Amino acid sequence: MARRSPEPLVWLAFSAGGVASALLLPILLLLLAVAVPLGWVSPPDHDHLLAVVRHPITRLALFAGFALALVHAGHRLRYTLYDGLQIKHLKAQIAMLCYGTAAAGSVVAAYLLFIAV
Repeated sequence: MARRSPEPLVWLAFSAGGVASALLLPILLLLLAVAVPLGWVSPPDHDHLLAVVRHPITRLALFAGFALALVHAGHRLRYTLYDGLQIKHLKAQIAMLCYGTAAAGSVVAAYLLFIAV
């Protein structure tokens, strides 16, 4: 029996991270970098934001968003190094670096969301 490659799951996480980032980041930038400084909306209260972040569903959603964005960035960097710099002979090292960094960033995000807050 042939061993199956995990490549389809990585591409699934790559596309999910890209879609999530493309939908959420412009909204956050519009609200926090444009609307609040210009006075279009009132700034959120610290206690209210802390209460929202402490909710378990919010923490799970934030963790999923961070982890998917990190996998998306790692996958994009991996193929940029392969195709752009033509260093395909370092395939295993590049994959370990890109996905290892994404995994480490996800662990840090989990720590900050679930333990530190």
